[in-house]
Parts: sequence; structure tokens; C-alpha cells
Amino acid sequence: MTGAAALAALCTGVLALTCLGRPALWVVMGLALAERLCAVAYEAASRGALVHLAATDELPRAAAGLQVGDQISLVVGPMLGGALFQLSRPLPFLADAVSYAVAALGVRSLRTPIDSPACAQDTPAGCDTRRREPWSARLDAVSAGVVTVARSPVLRLVLVWTSTAGGTLTLLFYTALFRLGPDGRGTAAGGVLAAAGAAGLLGALVAAPAVRRLGATRLLTLAAWLLPVPCGSLVWTDGAVGWGVAFAGLSLLVPLITVVLSSVAVACTPVTLQSRTAGVLGSVSALAAAGAPALAALMVTVWTLRAPVVLCTVLFAALAVYTQVRAPGVLRAGAASAAGTGDGHG
Repeated sequence: MTGAAALAALCTGVLALTCLGRPALWVVMGLALAERLCAVAYEAASRGALVHLAATDELPRAAAGLQVGDQISLVVGPMLGGALFQLSRPLPFLADAVSYAVAALGVRSLRTPIDSPACAQDTPAGCDTRRREPWSARLDAVSAGVVTVARSPVLRLVLVWTSTAGGTLTLLFYTALFRLGPDGRGTAAGGVLAAAGAAGLLGALVAAPAVRRLGATRLLTLAAWLLPVPCGSLVWTDGAVGWGVAFAGLSLLVPLITVVLSSVAVACTPVTLQSRTAGVLGSVSALAAAGAPALAALMVTVWTLRAPVVLCTVLFAALAVYTQVRAPGVLRAGAASAAGTGDGHG
């Protein structure tokens, strides 16, 4: 986590310096790609650290706290970035570099050990990687995460949700940009994103109490069935107000689902495999979202703006049916498994 944050700070700092002049496009793209790769590595490693910092029964509250931070950054970040960009082009990237440096220092200042042991009996690839060739050890590390996700019903549920919902929300986001971007030089799209960010913050704040009151299974199932409602309403909506209300509804529900899924995933994953499984889940979700912009453009061009909305509604409805059928048994089994190993996660 420290190395990824420090390297990301270096990349964004160099990007800020290049913006003092007129950098080539390949330089900007290369630095931006390096920053994203560092961010992905940091997020995967942070999943492995959470299990050392929170007891099993505190994981929903810890996951909700992380969601609150994410949502605040989504609300404040675009406004702050736009204001800084108006003052000077390098300033947003310089601020990003400072934030990464602060994150690196924050991780280094933690007193609680957050490094998992290098090996454990429950790793599919075995323990003694130090005696192997470097590339064999790395391949074993990757395969351990893949095998763990494939074998775990809970992680398969999380994988289906994160990849399908992530790709669907990205598709819907770009559809909103195509629909609202030309209106008022993007102010309509900005209003929709602001409403979504505020609703997402509210959802993150109520997520932990909702889990305690309703339980993980009931909350996940309820939120899954509610998701198609705001999405489907966009079929009959044309204006920015309607899109803002619909996105606010979606953004209110998504943190509830994220908190449930992230907490059960952490609770049911062996300590030594937390970061590896997070890397697998994050990679599949990123791949699912990667093609969404092109798909949105294709559907809008070939058919109408309502075509992506209809597809997203169908996908959310399919997720709801899948959750209704699979989630109760899977989460019960996962809770029993986590209870059996709760002392190790505390």
C-alpha cells in the first residue's frame, strides 16, 4: 500500500510538472495509466489490511466508513478539481499527488500490523514459494486468488454482483453523458452527478445501521429488487431532473449493497488471500466496465437513447432474481464459516 501510493504520488506529480508546458498525448496517457495501475494495486492491498483492523462483527461498520470516504471524495473531488483547474492546469494533479503522499504516510503510521503471513495451510498453491522460481511463485499467487474465488460461493456471488452491476452502472453513466452532455455545456450532466454523489453519501451513512436492523441477506435482497425501479424510470424520462432523481435513487442503493458484499467477502476469505482475491474481483469488474462506453455509444447510434436504459433495467432485474435465489443460502453458509474463524479475523 505504501509503495503503490508513493508511486502514484510520483506519477501525478510528474503529470503536474508536464502540464506546465504542452505535453505529448502519449506522455499524459502513460502517466495516467501508471497512476490507475497503482490505485488498483492499493485498493487490492487495502482489502487485505481491513481484516487486521476490524473484528468480524465490525466489518459492516468499517466497510460503511470506507464507503462514506469514497462518496465524499466523489462529491467534493469534481468541484475541487474544477476550481483548481480554473486557477492553473497543474494544480488538480498536484493536489492528487499530495493526497497520495498523505495516504502513503498514513499507512506507514499505522501501529497495528497489517501484513498477512507470506503463506498458510489454506492457500491452494501451497506454502513454500521461496524455494521456487520467481515467476512460478508469482503465478502461484495469482492462481491462488482465482482458485479461491472459484471455490467460494460467497466470493462467486460477490463476483457476479461487482462485475454485472459495475458494467451496468458504467453503461448507464455514459448513456447519461450522451443524453445530457450537450445541454447547457455539460451543466445538466454535472447536476446529475452531484445529485448522485449526495445520495451515495447518504446511502453510505445509513448502510451500517441498515445491516444491523435488517440483516445482510434481507438488505441485499431488498436493495437488489429496488435497483430496477429508478433505472426503469429512465425509459420515460428525458430531462435532467428526471435523470438526476433516477441516479440519486441508484446511488442511494448501491452503497447498501457494496457494504454487505464487501463485509461478507472479507469475513469469508482466508487472511492470507485477502489481497489476491480482491485483485481478482477488481480485475474482473474493471474488464466488465471497460467495454461499457463503446457499448453505450454503439447502442445510442444504432438504436435510441432508451436502448441502453432497457438493457440496464433487464440486467438489474436479472441480478435481483439471482440474488433472491442464491443469496439466502450463500450468505447463511458464509456467516457460519466466518463465525468459525472469527477469532482469527479479530
